[in-house]
Amino acid sequence: MTAICVYGLWHLGLVTAACLAEAGFEVGASDPDPARMRDLLAGTLPLYEPGLEELVAAGRASGKLRFAADPAEAVRGAGIVWIAIDTPVDDDDNADAAHVTNAVRALFPHLADGAIVLSSSQLPVGSVGALAAAFAAEARGRTADFCCSPENLRLGAALGVFRKPGYVVIGADSERPRARLEAVFRRFTDTILFTSVRSAEMVKHALNTFLATTIAYSNEIARLCERTGADARDVERALRCDPRVGAKAYVRAGPAFAGGTLARDVVYLAGIAAETSLDLPLLGRIVESNNAHRLWTYRRLVELFGARLAEMNVAVLGLAYKAGTSALRRSQALELIRRLAPHGTAISAFDPKVRALDGAAFAHVRVCADIDDAIRGADAIAVMTDWPEFKALDAARVKRLMRSPCVVDAFGMLEAGMDTVPYYAVGFAR
Repeated sequence: MTAICVYGLWHLGLVTAACLAEAGFEVGASDPDPARMRDLLAGTLPLYEPGLEELVAAGRASGKLRFAADPAEAVRGAGIVWIAIDTPVDDDDNADAAHVTNAVRALFPHLADGAIVLSSSQLPVGSVGALAAAFAAEARGRTADFCCSPENLRLGAALGVFRKPGYVVIGADSERPRARLEAVFRRFTDTILFTSVRSAEMVKHALNTFLATTIAYSNEIARLCERTGADARDVERALRCDPRVGAKAYVRAGPAFAGGTLARDVVYLAGIAAETSLDLPLLGRIVESNNAHRLWTYRRLVELFGARLAEMNVAVLGLAYKAGTSALRRSQALELIRRLAPHGTAISAFDPKVRALDGAAFAHVRVCADIDDAIRGADAIAVMTDWPEFKALDAARVKRLMRSPCVVDAFGMLEAGMDTVPYYAVGFAR
C-alpha cells in the first residue's frame, strides 16, 4: 500500500492524517512549525474537533500514524505527499498563499522519484501548476505529478465528512497518477470526479463563493423582513418548497459567515477578475454585504439599550467562530466584545471549548465555567456560536438568573424556549 505523507497539521491535516491511518494507510505526518510538532509529539493537539484527539491517539498506538519533527523524514519514500497546510488570512480576507507554496517548495529536494504531490490547501487557481513548473526546474531527473483535491472540511463534523464524503474531486493533468489516487479515495467514496488541475482548483473557489453568496443574500432578505414586518422564517419555508431552490439550500437567515474560509475564495476570484480585466460586480459586493451583517448583534444591542450599555452586563454565549471547534480566528464573538468595550459594558462569556482569552483587549472579559455563571446577573444574552448545549436554556432559567432578561440570538436557535422573554433573531423578533 502506498505510504502517504500529510504535510500541514492544523485542522485539515490532522483530520486527513488520522482518517487515512484509520483506513489502514501508512501515514507520516509533519508540519513546518517546529513548536506545533513539539506539541503533537507530546500528545497535545492544537485545536478541538469532536473525536479527533482519540483518533490521533489510536493511529499512533497502532503504528499507522507517525509524527516526524523533520519534514524531510516524513516525506522520504512517500508515494503521495498530501499538502494540507492552512492558508493564513488577514483581517481583510486576503490569503497568504506564499506561506503554503514556500513550505511546499522546501520539500522538493526530498521528494521521491514518481511521487504524487496532492494539494488540498486553499490556494488560488494556477498555484499547483506553478509548483509543478518550479519542481521541474530543479528535479534533477526525477518526476512528480502535482494534483489537486479540494478540501471539504466542516469544523465540528470533520471526521464524519472525511470518512463519508458525498463526492470527491481530483484534479490531475495526466493519466499516470489517477489510479493511485483513486485507490486512496475509493476507501471513502464511490463518487469521484476527475478534472484538470485548474478545474479542481476553481471548484473550491466556486463552491465557497456560491455558499457565501446565498448566506449574504438570505441575510439581506431577512433584514428587509425586519423593516417590513415580514417573517424571515416564513420566507425560508416557502423558498425551500420551490424545486429551483431546494430543501437543503442555504436560505436560512442567521449570522454572517466567519472564520475567513468562505471569504478567502471570494477574494481569490475577485482578484483574478481584476487581474484579467473582467468586470464582475457581484463578486465585489459579497464580502461587503457580509461585513455589514457582521455587526447585526452589536447594532441590535445599541438599538435596544443605547447609553444604558455603560451600566449593563452582557453575557456572550459562544466564543469560537463555529460550534464544534475551539478556533477563534475571525470570531464574531470577539468582534462584538471589541465593539462593546468603548461603551463600558461588562462582559461575561461561556464557550464549551474556550477556557480563556489572550490579549489586553479581552482582559475585562470574565470567561465562565458554565452557562449559569455567565448569565447570572446579566442584562442581555448575545448568542454568538450555535453550540447545542445552549438549546437547554429556557425562559424560566433565564428569568431566574438574569437581572433583566433579554436574548439577542442571531441563529434563532433559542426561539422555542423563550416565549415569555424579549427575544430578537435575524429576520424576526418577539
